[in-house]
Amino acid sequence: MQTTFRNLLVGAILALGASVALAAAPAADPVIGSWTLNLAKSKFSADHAPKSQTRTYTNSAKGIVLTVKSVAADGKENTSTMTFEADGKPYAMTGNPGIDTVAVTRVNSHTVTSVQTKGGAPAGTSVRHVSKDGKTLTLTQKGTLAAGGNYEDVSVYDRQ
Repeated sequence: MQTTFRNLLVGAILALGASVALAAAPAADPVIGSWTLNLAKSKFSADHAPKSQTRTYTNSAKGIVLTVKSVAADGKENTSTMTFEADGKPYAMTGNPGIDTVAVTRVNSHTVTSVQTKGGAPAGTSVRHVSKDGKTLTLTQKGTLAAGGNYEDVSVYDRQ
């Protein structure tokens, strides 16, 4: 009888400990995965809409790795990358002629904001939101183009 009670007690303690550990673990970021630009649902204010674009977010030991592969209207291909945490600190971005750092801040489980800079000067801001069902990513951006001029875009991506 004592052995059965002790086994039940130990089992209950282990189950409680496991549930506390799971509750304390951070939820997976819903942006992780690959996203393809839906041109029909997107709106670009300047003459710079790409032919296509894919954003891929992966987890790494150093944070989230973002890789953006684009094909411009003129057919030129470009790849931009960065590794970041959503902690409001600036992280280096490579491959984007108009941006060299991005500071990402988490608003809630599905939304982040970011501030982009080029040479220490403000270059743009954005809000990235993943829908509750996890199927759509909406990126609302405004700023200055590398070639000059301003933009205000809403890019809509479908999960792949």
